Amino acid sequence: MSITWIMVANASQAKIFVNHGPNKGLQFIKEMVHPESREKTSNLVSDRSGSRTGTGHGALQQATDPKHHEAEHFAQEVSRELDDGRIRNAYDRLVLVASAPFVGLLNSHLPEPVRSRISEVVDKDYTRLPVRELAGHMESYVCL
Repeated sequence: MSITWIMVANASQAKIFVNHGPNKGLQFIKEMVHPESREKTSNLVSDRSGSRTGTGHGALQQATDPKHHEAEHFAQEVSRELDDGRIRNAYDRLVLVASAPFVGLLNSHLPEPVRSRISEVVDKDYTRLPVRELAGHMESYVCL
């Protein structure tokens, strides 16, 4: 019997569901939240840039967009969770369902053994859907 995990995610929330085989439906396993990804950029930056004096070269620019940094951090966290599940043999195949920007970040952090278990990647943000509605969207990818 093949166990499938369905990871539904965006930059601030991820939910893991499991399917234990045909006609078994979806079961919720875990939710991960990263509220920092939803913060305003101004709330994520603790210091203002340096003042401009003299020649105007005193101001420092942000090296990375703070919202992107938070999304990157959450992608690493989700990646670790998926790898932990793989190590525990909690799933045989993985379906990734994530918003366009986040699926790219997540994929860049997934170790090869996890990537090799991905059977489908769905470029959608279904994090707010109830389980029944999500199951309807997943029927073409997983035999529920």
